Amino acid sequence: DASLFFRLVTYRYMRGATAITTNKSIKDWPGIFAGDEALTAAILDRLLHKSVVLNIRGRSFRLQDLEKMMK
Repeated sequence: DASLFFRLVTYRYMRGATAITTNKSIKDWPGIFAGDEALTAAILDRLLHKSVVLNIRGRSFRLQDLEKMMK
């Protein structure tokens, strides 16, 4: 639920380090949160303030293992 996640992010905001991992890009977040662009903007505003974003790209290790098993 987006409102619950917003409450969590708001609680954690400026209190200490918080790590979030996802396989979705930031531009995909409004769709994840039921199209609520205002709530998504508020969440991202808090998450991205004083943050470091790491984009890791490459082939999935799980898919590589699956491909090896299928051979």
